[in-house]
Amino acid sequence: MARKVGEQTVYFDNKITIAEVSSAVGPMEGNGPLGKDFDLVFEDDCLGESTFEKGECMMLRKCVENLLRKGKFTQSDIDLIIGGDLLNQIITTTFAAENFDMMYWGVYSACSSFSEALQIASTAIEAGVVKRAVACSSSHFSTAERQYRNPLELGSQSKATAQRTATASGAVVLQAGGSGPVITGMTIGKIIDFDRKDAADMGTAMAPAAAHTILTHFKDTNTSFADYDMVYTGDLAKVGLGILSDMLKMHGYDPSGRLNDCGHMLFDCVKQHADCGGSGAGCSSSVFCGHIFPKLKNKELGRILFVPTGALLSTVSSYQKNSIPCIAHAVVIENKKDKK
Repeated sequence: MARKVGEQTVYFDNKITIAEVSSAVGPMEGNGPLGKDFDLVFEDDCLGESTFEKGECMMLRKCVENLLRKGKFTQSDIDLIIGGDLLNQIITTTFAAENFDMMYWGVYSACSSFSEALQIASTAIEAGVVKRAVACSSSHFSTAERQYRNPLELGSQSKATAQRTATASGAVVLQAGGSGPVITGMTIGKIIDFDRKDAADMGTAMAPAAAHTILTHFKDTNTSFADYDMVYTGDLAKVGLGILSDMLKMHGYDPSGRLNDCGHMLFDCVKQHADCGGSGAGCSSSVFCGHIFPKLKNKELGRILFVPTGALLSTVSSYQKNSIPCIAHAVVIENKKDKK
């Protein structure tokens, strides 16, 4: 049975294994520093479809198909697919999931949708509801821009604090038992709102939520950075990562080279003119599946804290001058399950 520790943290008693992973990205991500790490790199960000939205859906579909192929799973081997994206009514995930004969849970937690999917899938496996589940997420630069910001045709110039939404997808198979890195615990986030209202400065808005979840996890579990090989946040990019580091130091925790961010890693901001880094629901999932998971699998990393972050705004809330509520969900992943 799962056991709650402290205020927001849960340890799993059963062995919840990450059996296989898959990643898919667009052309700009493929040309970035992590380009060689991804399974699928598409040169056409529409993937031959008639719209960017259909292209994003096809990208996620191909990502999941590749996941099943790599793991030699049939659709009947998977009980549940759970995931989310950034578009209204999570249409990317829904239209992709309809191609698979699996039970479906659609989730929305903005750029932290992947960690929320990991948490819910792990909880379902721990409870014995399912034996094997796919957790996934997706985003696309062009679909997100015209939903949240400006039509691409305007050619609007980005602010220095802006982040580029990743055209990317990531998917994993979680299962009860088996071999591979294990999800041993999670810290469920709370909504943190520092009254930020600038949709072109997500890093500043999300950093306090990341700090709150990490600090709560350390307090709940009596751990620190010394207990993890790395702590990876999801979508803070250059600005947010700097703010997070300062906030953690203010509370007495020095990252000491053990803190990095998926959005900060995904692009070469100068050479690729990628604003201050990446964001999007597919940012953390693709970087985890393409870059971080192999380091866990080959024992280069023994134990990590994975903390994607999400800005829970909408076009409606922005038009009404509301602030940007944010959240961060953490997952503990390690090579072998320790007794807690």
